[in-house]
Amino acid sequence: MTTVSPLRAGLIGLGSMGRHHARVLAGLEGVDFVGIVDPMGDKYGASQGAPIVNTVDELIDLGVDYAVVACPTGLHEEVGLQLAGAGVCALVEKPVADTVEGARRLVEAFESRGLVAGVGHIERCNPALRSLRARLEAGELGDVYQVVTRRQGPFPHRIADVGVVKDLATHDIDLTGFVTGHEYVSIAAHTVHKSGREHEDMVSAVGRLDDGTMVNHLVNWLSPFKERFTSVTGERGCFIADTLTADLTFHSNAAVATEWEVLQAFRGVSEGDMIRYAIQKREPLLVEHELFRDAVLGKPADICTLRQGMRTVEVAAAVLESARDSRSVSLQSEDLAIHGA
Repeated sequence: MTTVSPLRAGLIGLGSMGRHHARVLAGLEGVDFVGIVDPMGDKYGASQGAPIVNTVDELIDLGVDYAVVACPTGLHEEVGLQLAGAGVCALVEKPVADTVEGARRLVEAFESRGLVAGVGHIERCNPALRSLRARLEAGELGDVYQVVTRRQGPFPHRIADVGVVKDLATHDIDLTGFVTGHEYVSIAAHTVHKSGREHEDMVSAVGRLDDGTMVNHLVNWLSPFKERFTSVTGERGCFIADTLTADLTFHSNAAVATEWEVLQAFRGVSEGDMIRYAIQKREPLLVEHELFRDAVLGKPADICTLRQGMRTVEVAAAVLESARDSRSVSLQSEDLAIHGA
């Protein structure tokens, strides 16, 4: 029986997200965790025994098949191009780059060399959203009318280089395309700056997908409570996903009218059954790593590609452009990369 050698994986960045990547890499089946790049060293004791080196070149010299890029967003392009040039596959934390141009250069660098590369849009691996996507694909909701997301919480002091649009709203932009399978064609947004920082800390956006579905996103760093809410409303009812608890519920439209006049006036649409689904709840980050490992091995794997990650950066840039110029921005598919292409 032929045995397959473990893949050799490295990590770049041992910050708040990198520490979680280190934990998962250290226990990932079929993978040897061979090294970490962080000039600050292992100040949190999170290296899992992997050696710490100072530069990406030193990590490449250790002989890695792929690397996880978890350094600040502004360094993603530089580090990614370095890995691509060395023939190393990469899983890049989201957003894939801090500019559209940078994202396009990364796509070209990896695609031209035939290297597997993905983006860590972790919500794609949330059990509730994976179940929601499968149910939408099966037609359980019928025609989809609207997607609404709310992503709120207190300011994360780990973030210094980008605002709430690139750090948080990119989650909602990507998951909307992921669960519906459709493209943004327009977006209109408003941002505010309340915390005294250079970057925006709240955004409200309204968009439209290529099938006519309406999209609403509310994202902020100004709320004392944490909320991760996604609802999809269609002809047969409404799915609601809570990605903090990985719960998915379905509120169906009723076939039986409400006869009590007071309730009828208060509730509007006739209320049907509510179903809370039993879902296997595996850790999303572990699922993400397993999928990427399989992709590097050449197996079919449902990863977020660099091209899909680039599309999300394009939509995020349009959100910021809309807020800056106080106008709706068109996102025509023929002019931009197709989400999922």
